[in-house]
Amino acid sequence: MRVLVVEDFEVLARSIGTGLRREGMAVDVVLDGSDALDHLAVVRYDVVVLDRDLPGVHGDEVCRRIIAERSNSRVLMLTAAGTVKDRVDGLGLGADDYLPKPFDFSELVARIRALGRRAAPATPPTLHGGDVTLDPSRRVAFRAGRRLELSPKEFAVLECLLAAGDRVVSAEDLLERVWDEAADPFTTAVKTTIRRLRAKLGDPPVIHTIREAGYRIGDR
Repeated sequence: MRVLVVEDFEVLARSIGTGLRREGMAVDVVLDGSDALDHLAVVRYDVVVLDRDLPGVHGDEVCRRIIAERSNSRVLMLTAAGTVKDRVDGLGLGADDYLPKPFDFSELVARIRALGRRAAPATPPTLHGGDVTLDPSRRVAFRAGRRLELSPKEFAVLECLLAAGDRVVSAEDLLERVWDEAADPFTTAVKTTIRRLRAKLGDPPVIHTIREAGYRIGDR
């Protein structure tokens, strides 16, 4: 899941970003509305965590532009203004959810995951590929009944491949969906993660490299 956090209080913004990355999400963090719009113009985000009271371009205007452009990004407004009227106003702008500050981080994660499921094409609650099974909600994966001990990046790559079914997923797509903007586009992170994931999955190989195209998961 790719998430954009837009929050002008830098300590909170960085803290949210760090916490979400530990949950296996690819997260970009910006501190004002103008920077948010710049990011939204070039990156496809599943969820935008958006503070309303932003410097530069107000959060309400950022939300309006997301809706006006018919983006698939889901908007979670996160703000100190927590009255019923504030919530109604925020949802009236087109936001998909509204969480007042202070908030419980586990609730924030749960709401982001719920919105992420709405942003993505519908997928089964459990993903399968051959004898590999992955449950995104429980964050567990198995091969032939054996639980796999995966890092957050390995889990996210496996989830992307399984969700794609028989389709080939390019290294560029994996880099965009699993890593954030801090990743070097020329990095070997995708190849390294695929190699480690293959080792943990064991034999026979289940992740196949399609020359000059990407990767596909399956029996052959």
